[in-house]
Amino acid sequence: MSGSELGPAGEFHLLVAALRADRADVESYTRVLSETLGDALPPGMVEIDRRRSFADRVAGRLGQPVEVRVSTPHQLLVLTAGRSGGVTGEIRQVVRGVVISRRDTDVEEWVTVLAEELQALASRDAKAREALARFLGS
Repeated sequence: MSGSELGPAGEFHLLVAALRADRADVESYTRVLSETLGDALPPGMVEIDRRRSFADRVAGRLGQPVEVRVSTPHQLLVLTAGRSGGVTGEIRQVVRGVVISRRDTDVEEWVTVLAEELQALASRDAKAREALARFLGS
């Protein structure tokens, strides 16, 4: 069964499952959002903060991702690497470019909100829809 046969609800659940699969760190989400889905997302939608050690600088490496921010029209989704491991999420409500509220969340809810935003983007943009279909293997 292809993604087009699943309908919007089925596609949403597939997207959430694909985003959740084996992603326990910020680096995994960085790869998915910047590499796998990068061509589907508008420029500037995903920002990544990295911590670069001296060894990273000398070797010309980008460094370890420590935070991923996904900007949507009404929200800023932030995923941060914890100092002792793990990942924390935050959802910020944005009105006219100003953050009016912040709410800590677990990764499960963060992924669900991200999937909703990606699905909304795909409904408006053919390029995003094609990239999400490739991501889901449909």
